Amino acid sequence: MRSNGDNNDRISELPDDILMAIIHLLPMKEASRTTVLSSRWIYLWKNISSLDFDSESALVKIAGDRKLSNEESLKFVKWVNCVLQSHKASPLKEFRVRFDLGQSFKNAITKWLEFVFARNVERLELDFSPRIYRVGIVDDTCYVFPNKFLKPPSQSSSVNFKSLKQLSLKSVIVTRKAIEFFLHNCPLLEKLVVRYVSQISNLEVCGSSLALKHLELKHCYDLKSVKVSAPNLTSLCIPKVEGLFLENVPALAKVSVNCIIDRHSVKNLLPTLSCCILQLEILILNLDNDIKKIFLPTFPQLPKLKKLVIKFRAKGEQSLMGLTPLIRASPNLQEFVLKLRVLDHLRSNEEVKNSIKFPHEHLKVFQFCGYYGRSSDVELVGYILDNCVALEKLIIDPRYQHYPFFFCGTPSDAELVEEQTSRDYAKQQLEAQIPQHIEFVIL
Repeated sequence: MRSNGDNNDRISELPDDILMAIIHLLPMKEASRTTVLSSRWIYLWKNISSLDFDSESALVKIAGDRKLSNEESLKFVKWVNCVLQSHKASPLKEFRVRFDLGQSFKNAITKWLEFVFARNVERLELDFSPRIYRVGIVDDTCYVFPNKFLKPPSQSSSVNFKSLKQLSLKSVIVTRKAIEFFLHNCPLLEKLVVRYVSQISNLEVCGSSLALKHLELKHCYDLKSVKVSAPNLTSLCIPKVEGLFLENVPALAKVSVNCIIDRHSVKNLLPTLSCCILQLEILILNLDNDIKKIFLPTFPQLPKLKKLVIKFRAKGEQSLMGLTPLIRASPNLQEFVLKLRVLDHLRSNEEVKNSIKFPHEHLKVFQFCGYYGRSSDVELVGYILDNCVALEKLIIDPRYQHYPFFFCGTPSDAELVEEQTSRDYAKQQLEAQIPQHIEFVIL
């Protein structure tokens, strides 16, 4: 190392590839500040291959304040423009923007897309969702993905999408035509995420040559049917089971889907998943219900299922034992996560005793999110403790109870007090029941 008096700039002596790796680990604004160190750092900064413009702190600051939102949006757009004007790297591995922006900034956003497509971007994410999401609303203020980018490769002015591997569009108005264009004109596309959109009613994700491995369609409010035939698909997240048609998905191992108990959803779940249910390793069910007693259809054995996640809304002291047949149908299950929200909160002193005996020999982790301290909550934990002979860890997390479904809001003081009360109940109700060899965690 060279020494200049007492000032040893050892970091700057490192090779460019190591310094570039250091810059990549920093948030964008902190990374940009490295340019004050020397002209060499300016060169490195201008040539980073990943650009991640995520301004979470500003999103929290402007939540619910339209005037402040406009001011911060202008600052954010100016910041992105400034970075792109000096940026030199090509190809571009990643370009991510997360901020509450809409159609009023369409010219700037479209120029960003021109910039990244010209640099053969590999991973592209546009997340224009507000911090507090307007549930169920996708209006004409959202950015509209431009049709000018959707030209066949045969046209001279077309964009080359051969490098695109991941595409994520959230709160971006995009059509079925656009999605199917990307599927069939991006030969390397492995991940496609579309959230908070309307204007898509029917969609086909089909093709024997598709490279697609991960497909996520969430909060697509007008979606009526989805047909999926993709031999490389390993993960699927879909808003509802109705209208879902699966075929030729031999690699599909993870499914996330919404169902409504006591309607056609759950009854249709098994036929819909019949072509892949025996190969599933992860199953995530978002179960809504409008009845007092949970009733699930008889599931066949899920021999490969290792992780089960159930999101459920219960009413009052509604028992959760109706969910346990799914655990019993999964002989090799290793992790069970319950995400519970309770309507009409009640806590009773009713004593509960588990009468179901069914040993689970491989379940090691049970995480109970949304624990409130109902007798029904205690009943389910008792079932797990009595039957899961290999259990190593029990996690109780009361925080989920107050987190909204569509956004992660900041809990109010009253909600924080309620969370702490739930923690106290969990400790009082459960601690004495937990064997010493099981790790007991209250978050």
